[in-house]
Amino acid sequence: MASSQTKGASPQETPAGGKTFFGHPRGLATLFMTEMWERFSFYGMRALLVVYLISGGPDADKDAQGGGLGMPEADAVAIYSVYMAMVYLLAMPGGWFGDRVWGPRKTVAIAASVIMAGHLTLAAPGEAMFFLGLALVALGSGLMKANISTMVGQLYKGPQDPRRDGGFTVFYMGINLGAFFAPLVIGTVGQQYNWHLGFGLAAVGMALGLIQFLIGSRHLDAQSSVVPTPLSAEERNSTLIKSLLWLVVAAVFYGVVTFTGNFTLNWALVPITLLGLVIPAAVLVRIKRDKELTAVEQTKVSGYIWFFVVAAIFWMIYDQGGSTMAAFAETKTAGEVFGIDFPSSWFQSLNPLFIMALAPVFAWLWLWLARSDREPTTTVKFALSLLMIGGSFFVFVVPMLMAADGAKASPMWLVSIYLIQTAGELCLSPVGLSVTTKMAPEKYASQMMGVWFLAVTAGDCITGLLSIGGVDLSGSAVVATEATMAVLAGAGVYAYRKKIIQLMGDVR
Repeated sequence: MASSQTKGASPQETPAGGKTFFGHPRGLATLFMTEMWERFSFYGMRALLVVYLISGGPDADKDAQGGGLGMPEADAVAIYSVYMAMVYLLAMPGGWFGDRVWGPRKTVAIAASVIMAGHLTLAAPGEAMFFLGLALVALGSGLMKANISTMVGQLYKGPQDPRRDGGFTVFYMGINLGAFFAPLVIGTVGQQYNWHLGFGLAAVGMALGLIQFLIGSRHLDAQSSVVPTPLSAEERNSTLIKSLLWLVVAAVFYGVVTFTGNFTLNWALVPITLLGLVIPAAVLVRIKRDKELTAVEQTKVSGYIWFFVVAAIFWMIYDQGGSTMAAFAETKTAGEVFGIDFPSSWFQSLNPLFIMALAPVFAWLWLWLARSDREPTTTVKFALSLLMIGGSFFVFVVPMLMAADGAKASPMWLVSIYLIQTAGELCLSPVGLSVTTKMAPEKYASQMMGVWFLAVTAGDCITGLLSIGGVDLSGSAVVATEATMAVLAGAGVYAYRKKIIQLMGDVR
């Protein structure tokens, strides 16, 4: 961290005595560390999730540590997919709480506390405690996701501040640093010593993030404590009554199902996955049918739906890096390189490592191509992302076939797959965030960012429904089918690129 004195600056430029963080407002250090520790706890737990669920079960590695929940791999993949879907689905109500109830700063503090409580609950033995902990972590992550990014933006003097993009880049590095170290630390402790101690370490990580956030919050912009559009007394009462009504309906319904002895895990998973598909579709339809939008805005929404569908297909395959591929790494991949043994959770550190290595390269590449007017359009970049994610699963088929007779596949196969997927992510994720802000109707400028995250929810819910429906996602035929679908979709987007560009209007 570098410090300097800046004279004659505004409070936003020089908070708390003039110190800066790599030339940025001092508050960025607070948010950087908070996000780093939150991602450390999130990705550490995620690295353990599937291997813990299958540990001791029929699909577990016979030489692996026992003591998990002993579930079949299909159930583990379904639970993982639903969990990931809920994290991104809850980002929308999380943003609502920040805008209308608590303000961003208070919402983030509450979110960190909920996440910490969730990891502590996961650290306690028992299946009921595990699912309660998982729900708390998803809830807290959803509350934090939108609000902490909002506070980063508040540190700068509007969208035109030249430091703004750089500030988000620094913040993004915090995400990937936490995600990189988490599997190496939490994964190792959880897989090789004790599952619940690993979950406990995730709680410690979030506790460190919360403590430094509370201490460093004085460096944040004062606007972070303001509730932008607070609920009126009438709105508050109406929202509370509706929420309690839905809670009572759910409690009565599941009480009857449980009392009659019919409750199974699918009674919880199926409704959630269906909601994860219905809600994104309903939100897009509502925006598209809004008669207050101009004709140009209506056209742009039609074009944006193409990008949303592409993103959903992409995330459906990409997020299996923590489920289907994680299970393959645990049970069918050699855990040794150059004579050094390592737990399968270490594979989860590859993506953030590749992100940190390749993101500057891609940023430079787009600029270099732009100088000669050869930079691919947004549509072409999205098509490339599908070709890459599909190609990665075609590669995945090879080690799956090699391990079909009980042999262990080389870890380098998974390394290459994660590398290809990361390249695809860099063609889609930052580009998608950018195009969302450019194509959003003025009325829905803020909400559209939540819509973008719903593409992750939709993709993960498709994976969840396939697993619940009995589709063997660990089978080479299914993996090859998913790969073919992604490649064909990518080719389709490229073939219709002129039509999509026409719908985008002045956006490229």
